[in-house]
Order: sequence, then C-alpha cells, then structure tokens
Amino acid sequence: MDRMAAMETFVRVVESGSFSAAGKSLNVGQPAVSKTVAQLENRLGVKLLLRSTRGLTPTEAGLSFYERARRSIEEADEADLAARGAGAGLSGKLRICAAVTFARIHVMPHLPAFLAQHPELEIEVVLDDRNVDLVHEGIDVALRMGRLADSALVARKVASSRISVLGTEAYFARRGVPATPGDLLAHDAVIYAQRGGGAVWTFRRADAELSVTVQGRLRVTAAEGVRAAVLAHAGLAVASEWMFAPELADGTVRTVLNDWELPRLDLWAVFPAGRSATTKVRAFIRFVEEILGGRPEAEAPDQPHAQ
Repeated sequence: MDRMAAMETFVRVVESGSFSAAGKSLNVGQPAVSKTVAQLENRLGVKLLLRSTRGLTPTEAGLSFYERARRSIEEADEADLAARGAGAGLSGKLRICAAVTFARIHVMPHLPAFLAQHPELEIEVVLDDRNVDLVHEGIDVALRMGRLADSALVARKVASSRISVLGTEAYFARRGVPATPGDLLAHDAVIYAQRGGGAVWTFRRADAELSVTVQGRLRVTAAEGVRAAVLAHAGLAVASEWMFAPELADGTVRTVLNDWELPRLDLWAVFPAGRSATTKVRAFIRFVEEILGGRPEAEAPDQPHAQ
C-alpha cells in the first residue's frame, strides 16, 4: 500500500464526509476508497472512522492521524513547490476562517484577484464569529481579532485598527454630538454583547483613564447586527474602523470623541501549535496585509501564544 496515497485518501474522506465524495475528488470508485481506509486501519491497528447512518466521524485516533497526515501532505506539496522554483504558482486547497463582517468587507471582494494570481489554488472560506476549533475544522489559517485566549495556537500579528465611538449623521442631528465621554450617558448605545464588547467603554487621554457604563436598550450578538443597528440610526457604537470602513469613507458614519483613545484592535493570523506556516498560508497572510495596508511580517518567526 502506498502510504502517501493512503493518507491522502483518508484526508479526503474526513474533509468530504463520505467515501463516495472522496472517490469523486480522487477519480476512483467508492469501493476503492473504502478498501484503502480499511487497509490503513488494519496496518495501524486502530479504528480511524465511526460509520453510522448519519455518515462518517473520525475517532480520536482518526482525528489525530488526520492532522498529521494532512501536515505530511502539505510538506510534500511544499517540497514539490520548492523543487519547481519560487516562481511557481500556489496549488491545492487552502482552508481559511474569519469573522463574517470583517471577511465580507475586507477579504471576499479581493479573493478573485488572489485566485487569479494562483490558477491552481482552491480556497474554502469558513465564515464564523465564533473561535472554531482549527484542528477539528481542518483550518489552515484563521483571522482572529482582539485578545487571544487559546494557548494552543501559533499567532502572527497582521494589522491593528483604531477603536472609535461612531454613529450616523442622522443620529447626531437628532441627539447631538457628545463632547466628552461623560456625555455618552445621555445617548443611546448599540451594545455588542460578545467577548470584547459590553456596556463599559474605557477611554484614555494622556495619563487619564475614564470608564463609562453606557445605556442601551439594544444588545446584539453579531457584528453584522451592530452595523445594521448603527446604520439604521439606532444609536452609537464602539467598533473598529474596519467594521465601518465603507461608511467612514463615504461619510455615512463618522467618529466622535477623537481626542480620547480606546484600546486598539489587533488582527492575528493563527494556526495550531506545532504547525509551521506553509507557503500558501504565508502568501495569504501577505495578501491580507496588503489589503489592510499593513507591513509584511512573513519573515518573522511564528510565536506560540500564551494566555
């Protein structure tokens, strides 16, 4: 049995969720895929997949083997790419994950150009505001914002955005423009009810720090909802300027209290500890840095994140 071919078959089965789908992607029949997996299980002496009427689920041993097999395939692809020369285009599959709003505004509109540069590359985009399990979901690289709380990740800072109090001109015309953080107590706030959000907004200026507990009858659990509420003139919000980049550019939304600072929001590219950034991942990180006007950090070493 060809070990690399068997590993690739198993990886395809896990990622597609069935023998038949894996067979189609490999241009072989379902019986051949099933036989390869059975031979692999016999050779390893462990059960890799649980079969049920609802489909295939990797066992704990299967998930561990999947991660290592996938890494081996990536390293083999890297070797091929290096042998062909640095000028060769990227190929294979790149699976990325990002928050819905950030990706919709800053990543998705630019992906066609990235794909045009690499005709043999396939990209799967998982859009989720949650911090998904990168290993379980088979994510090559995720874009995460704010403070990282998972020590089992390797993180590379990509860019940073200012956090501001912002609202629409229509809202300010109706309720007035706050001149100090204390004025916010007389305003309606759209509160982001997720990690990194909340009703306490902490401002800094020089050596002074001031926390304000804003009042808001509208709490939202997704960034898209915060955007929609602000654009409907429902109130003020604290948000990264990434979140409202189009509206800040055309004047639909503007920032206030600009002589006070809120903690900045960092964007990180993360992947599981023990896995180095592949050529595809590094290229994607550079792509995002270029979009956001950041300074490339591709040559910087990957740093395990500590809580």
